[in-house]
Amino acid sequence: MKLALIGATGYVGAALLEEALNRGHQVTALVRHPEKLAQRAGLSALRADVQDVAALTEQLRGHDTVLSAFNPGWGVADIREQFIAGSKSITAASKAAGVKRLLVVGGAGSLYVAPGQQLIDSDGFPAEYKEGAEGARQALDLLRDEQGLEWTFLSPAAHLEPGPRTGQFRLGGEELLMTGEQPGRISVADLAVALLDETEQPRHVRRRFTLAY
Repeated sequence: MKLALIGATGYVGAALLEEALNRGHQVTALVRHPEKLAQRAGLSALRADVQDVAALTEQLRGHDTVLSAFNPGWGVADIREQFIAGSKSITAASKAAGVKRLLVVGGAGSLYVAPGQQLIDSDGFPAEYKEGAEGARQALDLLRDEQGLEWTFLSPAAHLEPGPRTGQFRLGGEELLMTGEQPGRISVADLAVALLDETEQPRHVRRRFTLAY
């Protein structure tokens, strides 16, 4: 497949890039600093600004699927506003480019921990991540109203961490997955496995899903 990957040099995006290339896909990496990516078979890198809908539309045109690991950066003061604006731009550009399939990696904050209660609203949710998590939650809410794209939103386990690619994990839906009494964990490498599995064999079209060990 011909994949456009937004955010390919980030923590999640780099894992997605590795998994996609190892599966033999043709990947266009859309990043702020393409010089950070070494030349590899199957990879082309373009400098991109996700806030520029017109330019992004042209860069997405001709791809089979858009994978978005967009994140403005946790140190950005207005991360929530940038997250929402960037997500809207990616959706608009995908539609304008005629790419029907959009897969988005978001956060765990919008997963439910009790009826009517999401993780982000729980006592003890880390304050330093709340603005970014709120941006991701609102991005998901916007996608839920989107009928022009075959979108999928992947929320990781509560703990997303470095670790090996095992290919062995549980899938879930709207609720935070637990391991006993503790919130679940997942490696970023296995998160990439799950998203590329969904890319190749869609099972969650116009739905959110999650995963954990």
